Amino acid sequence: MSVALHEEDGGKIVVITLTGKLTTEDYEHFVPEVDRLIKQHGKLRLVVDMHDFQGWTMGALWQDIKFDASHFRHIERLALIGDKAWEHGMAVFCKPFTTATIRYFDRSQADQAKAWIYEGLPVAQKVSGTL
Repeated sequence: MSVALHEEDGGKIVVITLTGKLTTEDYEHFVPEVDRLIKQHGKLRLVVDMHDFQGWTMGALWQDIKFDASHFRHIERLALIGDKAWEHGMAVFCKPFTTATIRYFDRSQADQAKAWIYEGLPVAQKVSGTL
């Protein structure tokens, strides 16, 4: 599977790890989970951790556009973690499709990404863990 989800802060924060090439089936797996969390919390904070990420199949690219269009108001913060120049460009590309505050972090800055995603949340809700 190209997508792994991990909930933190009771589901208010979702860490999505992407590897390889995303397929339509990957979206069929994780979109219902994100929808469930949005219904529960209203707005989410996402960390997208890209490990050896190689993009999307054509079908998955269409699913990504649909996901962005239908969820653009439900994402409060989006931290993108990667190690390739084009992944950094995704932060700029995503901005018109969301009302979220988006930041890109190099892999060496993963701890900073986590600190930023938790910033402003009540201290009692913060949980330790790794990205």
